[in-house]
Amino acid sequence: MNIEQMKVSLADAGCSVSDVSEIIRMYETGSMKNALHMMRKNRCVLMDELHESGRKVDCLNLLIRRMEKEMKQADNENGGI
Repeated sequence: MNIEQMKVSLADAGCSVSDVSEIIRMYETGSMKNALHMMRKNRCVLMDELHESGRKVDCLNLLIRRMEKEMKQADNENGGI
C-alpha cells in the first residue's frame, strides 16, 4: 500500500495527525493488527457521531412536520387566507 495515499486517506477520514502517525508507524513495522484496531476505533467514533447526527435530524424533521401541520390547520381555520 502506498504510504502517502494511506496518510491522505486517514486524514480525509478525520483521523488526528497523531493517530495517522501512529497507524503509519504500526503499518510500517508490521503491526497490522494494531493498525487495524486503531482504525476500527476511529471508525466507531465516526459511526457514533453519524448516529447522533441522525437523531438530531430526526428531531428537526419532527418539529418541521408539527409546525407545518399547525400552519395548515391555522390556514384552514382562517379560510385559507
